[in-house]
Amino acid sequence: MISIQNVYKWYGDFQVLSNCSTEVSKGEVVVVCGPSGSGKSTLIKCVNALEPFQRGDIVVDGISLADPKTNLPKLRSRVGMVFQHFELFPHLSITENLTIAQIKVLGRGKDEATEKGLALLERVGLKAHAHKYPGQLSGGQQQRVAIARALAMDPVVMLFDEPTSALDPEMVNEVLDVMVQLAQEGMTMMCVTHEMGFARKVADRVIFMDQGQIVEDCAKEAFFGDLSARSERARQFLAKILQH
Repeated sequence: MISIQNVYKWYGDFQVLSNCSTEVSKGEVVVVCGPSGSGKSTLIKCVNALEPFQRGDIVVDGISLADPKTNLPKLRSRVGMVFQHFELFPHLSITENLTIAQIKVLGRGKDEATEKGLALLERVGLKAHAHKYPGQLSGGQQQRVAIARALAMDPVVMLFDEPTSALDPEMVNEVLDVMVQLAQEGMTMMCVTHEMGFARKVADRVIFMDQGQIVEDCAKEAFFGDLSARSERARQFLAKILQH
């Protein structure tokens, strides 16, 4: 579903990604982790062309992002993205947040878009809040709305960029529960997260990044199981986050 091939990215003279290659199969859940500044969020934003890359290629569902003929807005409409800070429209109601892209991008009628949006709100446990505005909801509720909004576009893959890092600890699980449910239903997912419990529960593979490079790319059982086989940097990272 996603093929990342020898991707390099620079901001001016600063190299952010170096020779990154991996693949995500249909229905696979891949967790991307690593220390701050390792390039995780940049890599995932390159997958739906929110960040341009200078070398290599990324192919999503058979479509090359490096091909200048590729219609990037059309591709993005098929790749669900959930950000750290929700990115809901504050001046629109929850229902309007869920329907605006369906209507403007997918060309759905208002009634069809509303029906789809409300069904997804129910799925994330928030149908009773359909007429509220984002500012009237908690952070966890807003993030669940953001997931519903992404799903309303019928994406072939879902990308998550640290979806719980801006939340109070009590709200983290309500968002992770929705993500676990999606994974169990077979959604192809690529998640940048520090939630190692989530990674252990639903990830098929774990990618560990450091200094813009993919250092580890292995099954979760191997990543968490045989620490002696991991790189020194991955062992240091795991020792710090798993001791509590």
